[in-house]
Amino acid sequence: MEFANRMNMEIFVPALLIDALSSKSFFILEYQSLALAAVFVVLFSGVLAWVFAKIFKLSVAMFVPSMMFNNSGNLGLPLAVLAFGENALGAAVILFLAENIFHFTLGSYIVGGKVSWWKILRMPVNIATIIGLSISISQVRMPELIQIPIHMLGQVVIPLMLVALGVRMTTVDLKAWRIGLLGALMCPLFSIIAAFLILLVIPLEPIQRTQLLLFATLPPAVLNYMFAEKYQQHPKEVASIVVVGNALSIFTLSLMLLYLDLGKAVGS
Repeated sequence: MEFANRMNMEIFVPALLIDALSSKSFFILEYQSLALAAVFVVLFSGVLAWVFAKIFKLSVAMFVPSMMFNNSGNLGLPLAVLAFGENALGAAVILFLAENIFHFTLGSYIVGGKVSWWKILRMPVNIATIIGLSISISQVRMPELIQIPIHMLGQVVIPLMLVALGVRMTTVDLKAWRIGLLGALMCPLFSIIAAFLILLVIPLEPIQRTQLLLFATLPPAVLNYMFAEKYQQHPKEVASIVVVGNALSIFTLSLMLLYLDLGKAVGS
């Protein structure tokens, strides 16, 4: 899957970001509050995880990033569209961007102790984000000759991400299942606590509130395992957290979707 994953991160995901951010129905100023809420969820869940790790004497570099950075790409984007339709894609992309930016900066620093800003700026995902936001803010419309091929490339992302997630989950060691189970339970718990706290301060419109709570319930990102493997920070333990977390998300996400559906029914 190495070639497919590289194509996804360097071509298809950037195309999806440009397509979503430059869409006629997407207005970046409508998502300021959601972006701020997402940043709070990521950072505050990290604070909770750091306190938890210190109390129970767990490795911060191993435990904290897996609690902060969730699977907002491989799982978050497909789930948002599947559960709430194409109208939810804009909010899901904003949440993915907020999580992704912090993962490659703060996350990289926590695990590896250093950040290469030049390397981050050169990443196709970040270049595409800048292009997409520039088009959105300026309200310039791309000609169809360019827009349609970009849209078609972006449509590859969601099915390929699901395939990549499935393949990755079959190749990871589950020997450290105890820490995996602990992390699988704590990851959504910390984020959901953070999400409900920020919603007391920042009121969001219904679709954005729904996406934030769904975002908070997502399991740990597969990228956590890749970082842990790269910097040799307990990769087996992190792999277990990722796999068990994504397996248990069948139940945690189902419960959150049920809660959101019941809330919608009561509200209507």
